[in-house]
Amino acid sequence: MSAVTTTPRPNPDKAVTPKRRRGKRDGHAAGPFVYFMAILLVCVTLGPVMFAVLGGFRTNAQLAESPAGLPDPWVLDNYIRVITSENFWIYTMNSTIVAVLTTAMVVIFGMMAAYPLARFKFKYREQIFMIFVAGLLFPATVAVIPLFILITKDLGLGNSWMGLALPQAAFALPMTIVILRPFLQAIPNELEEAANLDGTGRIGFFWRIVLPLSGPGMVTTGVLAFVGSWNAYLLPLLLLQGDMKTLPLGVADFSSQYSSDQAGVFAFTTLSMIPALIFFLAMQNKIVNGLQGAVKG
Repeated sequence: MSAVTTTPRPNPDKAVTPKRRRGKRDGHAAGPFVYFMAILLVCVTLGPVMFAVLGGFRTNAQLAESPAGLPDPWVLDNYIRVITSENFWIYTMNSTIVAVLTTAMVVIFGMMAAYPLARFKFKYREQIFMIFVAGLLFPATVAVIPLFILITKDLGLGNSWMGLALPQAAFALPMTIVILRPFLQAIPNELEEAANLDGTGRIGFFWRIVLPLSGPGMVTTGVLAFVGSWNAYLLPLLLLQGDMKTLPLGVADFSSQYSSDQAGVFAFTTLSMIPALIFFLAMQNKIVNGLQGAVKG
């Protein structure tokens, strides 16, 4: 008696997944070329920074003998000389005060401008918003002469912290409004309707609900404004003199005054960029989250 063989029928409930072909890369996997470009970009970005940092630990003789070499021996005199310099701390204080004033004005006025552009419906709203967007294309170099006349002659704020913080905040406002508006638009209308039912007006809704929910956006714009103010060079060069100069101007003055002391210039440059670098690295996660929220909105 012969055995009867039956062919098993495929089960339609089970999904058939095709096998992945060999050589086909995963969409999330990075190839060697991507890693090579990433390493190259890191080297190009951090190379000059590391050269300046290590140059501050060398002597001028070492730099002349081997410009690309490592410190041998390591020298701390350059950094100690800069830290003990009174001018360095004056420049640091000026940069800090101007950056704080600029950041405060950017966040406050940016929220005040972005709130009606995001939550109110009125005629020419989008056209007004496009004016702020067009401000991103307006370079500060075009307005240096009118700015100098306006700040020094008309407002009487020449060679002062506020005289520098005002134009810096003005040039940072377009980017601030572009980032903050999606945050405010993403707030559900149901929250505003519930607040109106409870007797809360638009101003109360702004203070009690909008501001807490817009925290990531305000942090993002605040950090960008602070770092931009700290690294600014053109406007401080135009508006500040003497003991009111900021750190970028101090670096330029130090490098021109001690042009033969290359190691000292490297030390001064390194110490001047450390505060902004630490602040930016400490806030980088919040900056990324804030920009992601702006894109999603």
